Amino acid sequence: MEKRKKKISRIYIGAGCITVLILLGVVIHGVKQFTAENADTKKGIEYIQSKENEEVKVIEQKIASLEAKDPASGDTERSLKDRFSGAVVMGDSISSGFSEYDVLNASSVVAKRGIQLDGLDEQISQAKKLNPQVVFLSYGMNDVIATDGDTEAFLKKYAAVIESITKEMPSVRIYINSIFPVSASAAEKEPALAKIADYNTALQEMCDGKHLGFIDNTGLVQENYYEEDGIHFKAEFYPVWATNMAEVATL
Repeated sequence: MEKRKKKISRIYIGAGCITVLILLGVVIHGVKQFTAENADTKKGIEYIQSKENEEVKVIEQKIASLEAKDPASGDTERSLKDRFSGAVVMGDSISSGFSEYDVLNASSVVAKRGIQLDGLDEQISQAKKLNPQVVFLSYGMNDVIATDGDTEAFLKKYAAVIESITKEMPSVRIYINSIFPVSASAAEKEPALAKIADYNTALQEMCDGKHLGFIDNTGLVQENYYEEDGIHFKAEFYPVWATNMAEVATL
């Protein structure tokens, strides 16, 4: 009887050990499975994050590509309004086209129809309030008619304007635009305008003597840019002119 009890006891102990071993195996398997799942989850998160980073880079590259389109497409790396943000174009009715056609901001243009060099006090005052770093002057069409070939009188008036601007805005950089040529029909109606080339030669010599930037725009003008009067220009001419000024002044 005692032997039977000992045998049964050993059977229970053995069964208990087997049960413990089975449970231990299940726990170990579960831990491994959980660890594996965590590892897979971590890898999955890392994969998603890497894809997100790739997508961000792609988006950034697309934005950069849009911001630096080829100038031939009609867009420039920086818009003309941005390039002229620290500049003011001063002039007559021809210059007013920059704001009228929305090529430049109104704050970058100080222009008035029919104005001459001896009547610029108000314009200089307006320009000073805008606090520009660069000033582009574009006068002369009306003065050519007024002086009727007297380039010396013309230069005297222009020099006085430059002196006034330098006095009011000592640190400003000044660039002088050439006087635009007119169409043959316009020169025929107003003979004084046929002498524009002589005025430009004198103007460039003055700029050289004063160490001022002279911008020769003569080569920019094409017949298809003229308005009917053969003096003023259509909207499509103004970006061409503005780009030329910006390049000369390194805006």
